Formats: sequence, C-alpha cells, structure tokens
Amino acid sequence: MGTETTPVSEVADLRTPLKFAYWVPNVSGGLVVSTIEQRTDWQFDYNEQLARTAEKVGFEYALTQTRYMSSYNAAQQHEATSFSLALLGATEKLKIISAVHPGMWHPGVLAKFIITADHISGGRAAVNIVSGWLKDEFTKFGLPWLEHDERYVRTEEFIDVLRGLWTQEGYSQSGKYYDIDDFTLSPAPVDGPGRPHPEIFFGGNSTAAQDTAGRVADWYFSNGETLDGFRENISGVVASAGKGPRRAAAAPRFGLNGFVIARDSQQEAQDTLREIVAKAHTPAVEGFAASVKEAGQATKDGKGMWADSSFEDLVQYNDGFKTRLIGTDDQIAERIVEYKKIGVNLFLTGYLHFQEEVEHFGREIIPRVRELEAQLARDNGTELAAELLPEQDLAGV
Repeated sequence: MGTETTPVSEVADLRTPLKFAYWVPNVSGGLVVSTIEQRTDWQFDYNEQLARTAEKVGFEYALTQTRYMSSYNAAQQHEATSFSLALLGATEKLKIISAVHPGMWHPGVLAKFIITADHISGGRAAVNIVSGWLKDEFTKFGLPWLEHDERYVRTEEFIDVLRGLWTQEGYSQSGKYYDIDDFTLSPAPVDGPGRPHPEIFFGGNSTAAQDTAGRVADWYFSNGETLDGFRENISGVVASAGKGPRRAAAAPRFGLNGFVIARDSQQEAQDTLREIVAKAHTPAVEGFAASVKEAGQATKDGKGMWADSSFEDLVQYNDGFKTRLIGTDDQIAERIVEYKKIGVNLFLTGYLHFQEEVEHFGREIIPRVRELEAQLARDNGTELAAELLPEQDLAGV
C-alpha cells in the first residue's frame, strides 16, 4: 500500500485536497448484508448526531440513499430528499446529496424542491441522479421499466432539464422523455462562488453511464473499484467529455465508493472482513445478485455495476470491499492517495459502526491523508491548496 507505486495521471488534481463523504444510513440493515454486529441506526435522531459529528471532523458531503421497497436487508427506508432536507437543517457546513431516480420524479418538480432546500441551507443542497436497477420498484408502482441503455437516455435528458431550469430563464427543451416550454423557476438556486447551480452527481459504471457522465455530470460516482478498474472508468468518462461540447460548466470530477475497515493491525482488519463475509445473509445476497442483473449484466458489452462482482463483493452492496480501504490507519491513508494519483477527487465511505468510525476516520485517517497529499503535491512541483481544506473541530466531538 505504498504511495510511490502508482504513476500520476494527467487528470489527477494534486493541488485540490481530497473530499470525503459518507453514506447516510437512512435505510435499515447497515451497509453490509451480514448478521455481524453493525452499530448504526436508520432513524433521524441517530443520523442528526452523525451528520454533526461528520462535519466537525472534516467530512464535506453526505449521500442519502434512495430505496422504495425492501431489498438486501433494507426492510425500512426513509425517503432521500426529505431526509436530506432535515439533515441540512441540522448542520452548518455539510453538503447533503439526495439520491433520486428519473422516472420516479419529474425533473422540474425536483429542480424546484432542490432550490428550496438550497435556500434553506445556504447553498448546500446537491443531487445524485441514479438511473435505477431494481425493476420491481418501477413495475410495482405501475411505472415504465426501460432497458439498460435507454435508462441513460432518459437520465441525460433529466439532467439537462435540471441544469437548464437552474441556470436559465424561459428554459425550453424538447426530448424523447421531457418537454419543457419557456419555463422559469424563481427564485434561482443560491449563487455561490464557483458554483453555477447545485452540484449534480451521477452514478454508474457501464459504458453508457460513462458516456452520459462525460456529457452532463459535474461528478461521476462509481461503485467500489480496483485501481485498474477505476482508471478504466475515468478514461471512459474523459474520452466522452472530449468528444463534443459538455453541458456542465467544468470538467467532470470523480468520486469512488469504499467500505472502511480501520483496525490496529492489517490482520485484525482482514479478520473483520472475513467475519463479515462468513456471516453473510446468503438468501438476501443471492436475492440482491438476482436483482442487479438489470444493471451491468444487462448491457450489450457486459460492463457496468456488479457485472463481475463475486458473492463476497455483493455482501457490501456497492462493491465497497473492492477499493480495499482495509488495514491500519496508515495503510488506508496510503491507499486513498494511490487513488488520488489516478484522478479520484472524492471518497464516499461506509462503515460497520457509523458514529465511532466516522469520528475515527476524521481524527486519524484524514490528517494522515493531508500529510501524504501535501508531500505528493510537493514531489510534483506544486502545493496543496491549504485554503481549500475544510475546518476540523476535533475538540467538539
């Protein structure tokens, strides 16, 4: 896990500090489909305290999950946008990303909702547009279910509507799925420096997802991936962005999921991983595996989310083990900076025991990352931008 082994990519931003996010546990069952103890809670009181802890120890983002029915042990679910709005009201600095499905929302209604959340929070609302993979959520609502690549056609139009309504007066758009006629939303989103509108995150690993991200996303989110796997994904997004005019204001940035197991020794961390998998809820994992066949395995080229995931991978339902943030604090920090070298800008993290492990990550791992980032920048003829570092209030937790 050394920091000297990975070549620095042309797309790596060595000057800008890495950003850290965590999965909001607004669904029950934790982030692994296992009977191992998970000290977490899906209700709001727990999540309110967790969000306040996270922003104090250096996290800049939190992502609220979207689920409408029980799947992979998530028997209870709170709706993502309303939960995010409540978390925005409970925090001061944390940016809350609401995950939403095109097909469940009209983009104009979502655009209006996020504007309101943006004003309530002083410009901290964001969205993660998820094209959808759980077929039953759509069909049992009586909604159309589109084939894989067609879902990304709809998503691209959806994002265009969001951005258009957030940035233009009298916006019009004629498409296959959405027609907007001379529409103005007032007020507009909060006007912040370097922020033309609420940030648009977009998730997916497939070729279609990479192509879409290259054209319209501010941020490209990926399931957990190896260094080589995510390097390939980044290349696909960059290639798409270079083919023609992007509708986003700046080049795409890259976020990666990783499940964190930080322990006093690598052996202890690996033992924890083995225990998670050994105690996997096999029927739930197998049911999840069947559901996700509508994702990467449904693509023409067989690439995408969960296309090559093993049983062990699926125990963490966003492939978080693949990123290998598993070991001592030093090893995890070194691994994180390896990913920065290939172009990662943000890590979306998950944990067994959220409150204590989010705090530990902020206290122990983020400072180690900052030291390594600063050295990496100096070694490559630049300086880490200290003015962009989030404040930490470690005495406050």
